Amino acid sequence: MDRLSFNAMAAINEDRLIRQQLSNDIANVTTVGFKQTFEATIQPHQAVGEGFDSRLQPRLYTTDRVRLDAGPLMVTGRDLDVSLNNKTVLGVTGNDGKLAFTRRGDLRVNPNGVLETGSGHMVQSQDGGPITIPVGSRINITKTGEIFASDPTQQGIPQEQLVGSLMLRDASTTNLIKREDGLFRVDEKPLGTDFATGPEPVSLTPQALEGSSVNPMASMVKLIEQSRSFEHQVRLIKESKSNDESGASMMKVS
Repeated sequence: MDRLSFNAMAAINEDRLIRQQLSNDIANVTTVGFKQTFEATIQPHQAVGEGFDSRLQPRLYTTDRVRLDAGPLMVTGRDLDVSLNNKTVLGVTGNDGKLAFTRRGDLRVNPNGVLETGSGHMVQSQDGGPITIPVGSRINITKTGEIFASDPTQQGIPQEQLVGSLMLRDASTTNLIKREDGLFRVDEKPLGTDFATGPEPVSLTPQALEGSSVNPMASMVKLIEQSRSFEHQVRLIKESKSNDESGASMMKVS
């Protein structure tokens, strides 16, 4: 009974992180540019120590690398909305003041005239500084990340002026992991580390947003499977307890 109950409890404990990951994915189904990161699986692991070599215990194997699979494209027509193509990521300033990366493209201008994401993180330019947008200007963002501003009150054809370029990097050959604030950073490197752009050309789609890469139906099915697995493990513990009590009663009778 002890070994059966121990394995069942170990399986419940190992499945806990998978349930948390699925719950987090479902909660971010509508988050712009959200990327699935945490992936886990349960595999049998040979127990080390005294006893038979055939003893196997469940163990959780995880990976926390960001999966940059493209989400659905949503055309908005808004000048400050951009959808990053392929494995392109955008450089921003994290809550700690250090360089980080994101796929979120719902940009806006804060009261100080600085360009930031919808979550309030300052967008960085190619030279690493902030991007200031002239008050009242109309913005045009090109497919390669250049930002042009023009005066909508100007007579005739408005003259566009370059005000900055988005810091874009191709992460097709770079492993990224999530920070505590949901932004991305380079794996096995200190916070704020930049990286050389990859071989794929960086590009974006103006006036559009990338939806979450989470498949809500698939995540719900997995969550239901996790719930049934939990019920099965609890049932095993109850059955092992019942069998142990039956054996103890037989011993008393004899």
